Amino acid sequence: MSDEIRLAVAGLGTVGAGVVDLLDRNGGPIAARAGRRLSVAAVCARDRAKDRGVDLAGADWHDDPVAMAGAGGHDIFVELIGGAGGPAKAAVEAALAAGKHVVTANKALIAEHGAALAAQADAAGVALAFEAGVAGGIPIVKAMREGLAGNRIGRVVGILNGTCNYILTDMRHSGRRFEEVLTEAQDLGYAEADPRFDVDGIDAAHKLAILTSLAFGVAVDFAGVSIAGIRKVTPVDIAFAEELDYRIKLLGIGALTDSGIEQCVEPCMVRRDSPLGAVDGVYNAVTVQADAAEDTTYEGRGAGAGPTASAVVADIVDIARGRVLPAFGIPAGALEPLQRADVEARRGAFYVRLIVRDRPGVMADIAAALRDERVSLENVFQRGRAPDDAVPVVLTTHEGGEAALKRALVRIGGLETVLEEPCLIRIEDS
Repeated sequence: MSDEIRLAVAGLGTVGAGVVDLLDRNGGPIAARAGRRLSVAAVCARDRAKDRGVDLAGADWHDDPVAMAGAGGHDIFVELIGGAGGPAKAAVEAALAAGKHVVTANKALIAEHGAALAAQADAAGVALAFEAGVAGGIPIVKAMREGLAGNRIGRVVGILNGTCNYILTDMRHSGRRFEEVLTEAQDLGYAEADPRFDVDGIDAAHKLAILTSLAFGVAVDFAGVSIAGIRKVTPVDIAFAEELDYRIKLLGIGALTDSGIEQCVEPCMVRRDSPLGAVDGVYNAVTVQADAAEDTTYEGRGAGAGPTASAVVADIVDIARGRVLPAFGIPAGALEPLQRADVEARRGAFYVRLIVRDRPGVMADIAAALRDERVSLENVFQRGRAPDDAVPVVLTTHEGGEAALKRALVRIGGLETVLEEPCLIRIEDS
């Protein structure tokens, strides 16, 4: 066995440079844990002249990541390009075809093509490792695939996007609207110039699809994730949540139900004193509900050079030690097709916020629509009087069918006295 593991790193952005820096800075202890020295033998990036703050003098430069992936001279291909297709996918496929182990931080690639890539890795007898693709520095993939291997998992619930968690936290502290806080988050570098991937829930959905596969032994089904972002959450909703002893978080939920597996990403209310309710700022957290271990929660920074590089290097060390496991915990050929839960059968308790004209009979019309769909209310709040007679009305329901509530809200939203589309937020007490 060689005393050196050679790496080819494709992509030298924030994470790629972070990986090279971490390997250099902590080279001694990393080599001791890996049992062998790790070296960066080859790199690929668009701009060779750019100063990335790391020493790349000993690495061979390549312009084409696909050609580099299939070339000799390295043992592990590290894909840090990003994107579900294009050169990232082609390069990973080329590396696996050449019998190279692959480590990636690319959640979109794994969420959309993970089953096929895992099958290719199994056939080649090499690793496809993606710890860095979910929740940054939190070792949630290893925890679910290995630490909870003796359990039946019933549910996985997580705060999977730090940008959204930062925005919702700031809105709670400052009382500012979503648009204002998003602009500041972009200025601070917590949100991209085009924030849709984060704030519309797509990033969290990619991560949830991966966690669902790990939890239930099914093929990744990103297309089956129900996705809603945080754009419609207002300071009014956040203030009412606090009054009700809740906090609003964008959650990814994967659950085993009687009708199949539910996958959804949406704003939810969680108890302030719950493990997820206490997670603020750019942090991520994941709670796994299992039969033997019961509830376990994992928290940490979900993005950034350091946390993500930490997860990449952890996968590299595992491979260097000879720990090559099936990507999703079981052979790709044993992954069952995901049976999607019947969304019409979903049940739960909900928060509803309406903006209505302060007129006689408004509440009677709302109550009639809810009565006709057999929606049971727990609380009703109306606060203040605005100069234009527009006031918020907040309802919370007992547990019931989501489909019935949505039918009632379509009727309510059509009332002349209801000025905005009703806001519906799930209440997560489990």
